[in-house]
Amino acid sequence: MLADPTTLDVTTALRQVLGSSWEFTTDGTHLEIRHRHRGTPYAPPRRPPSWAELLATLEDAFAVRGVPRDECIPLRWGRETELAISAVQALDPFLKDGRSVTYRSGFLPQPVVRLTGERDRNGDLLDGYLTSFVNVSRVQPIQSINEYAEALNDWLYVLSRLGFHARHVSLYGQLKVWHRRQVAGVTLMFRHLDLEIGDLVLLWNTQNPQRLALDLGTGLERLAWARTRRPWGELIYRSLAGAAPASTLDALRTATLLLGHGIMPAARGAGGVARRVLATIPWESIRLGVSAAVRSSHEYWTTMATLPVPWPAIVSSIEHEVARREPQALRVAQAFQVPLVEGP
Repeated sequence: MLADPTTLDVTTALRQVLGSSWEFTTDGTHLEIRHRHRGTPYAPPRRPPSWAELLATLEDAFAVRGVPRDECIPLRWGRETELAISAVQALDPFLKDGRSVTYRSGFLPQPVVRLTGERDRNGDLLDGYLTSFVNVSRVQPIQSINEYAEALNDWLYVLSRLGFHARHVSLYGQLKVWHRRQVAGVTLMFRHLDLEIGDLVLLWNTQNPQRLALDLGTGLERLAWARTRRPWGELIYRSLAGAAPASTLDALRTATLLLGHGIMPAARGAGGVARRVLATIPWESIRLGVSAAVRSSHEYWTTMATLPVPWPAIVSSIEHEVARREPQALRVAQAFQVPLVEGP
């Protein structure tokens, strides 16, 4: 078996690419990379970019660096996970199956669903976390560790196009190789000022370490948060912030994505995730309807990719799925002869 890439190789390649403007500090296995001229003040933009503008800038900047946009992987995944949880799943054939192909490669603004966001003592998601978000990623096979380091240089260029300056960006992480089944890797996190915004991961197949890949990942919402420094709830929910509990707005946002892709509430599978998400919404929170929240979320998600299910159908499905848990509410809905949409 060929030898694994070493953490020394990673550090050496990063030093060569970043040059003398960056300071490398190690403490045991911990690595910190910071700009020599860090500490200068940061000024958020006077006019925050729209989601469409932010996405267009990302696509254009990646293209300039030779990284074209590819289509998103299906949200209904069904391999190891019911739903897409990361754009790096596009590399499964290459990294896990020993095949020389990928499902997707390049720049992917991938909608994902994760039920693992960090929460406070009350069970509410902390600022910076959502059940569903856009995983802005660059995923691709590479030939050498030098390409991994060059990807960081490309990313600094992309960030500059978004209005970030390199001196406000730092990287840190443990120079330890982790192993997960068929895949091993080294992960470095990057942050803007004091806010963690993503990671850069070198990956390889444990049986064939020459089968290398990179996964640069962040969240579109986190990028906007770092750029604008606006309150999290206001950034994500705009005019609806405060109109309902954040947990309810988050669930409606996620349900819009799932149902918009035709993933209807069901007893198991991907539909089981949809039902689990909707189960967090109390009937009292939607007695006046969910149209405004669903329309807003539908507009957001269609910025990334087309949703085959229109928002009025999503509204009907959500309201009836929530109502099915409340017999009195269900009788009211049936009295108005609204069709019930639910899974098996």
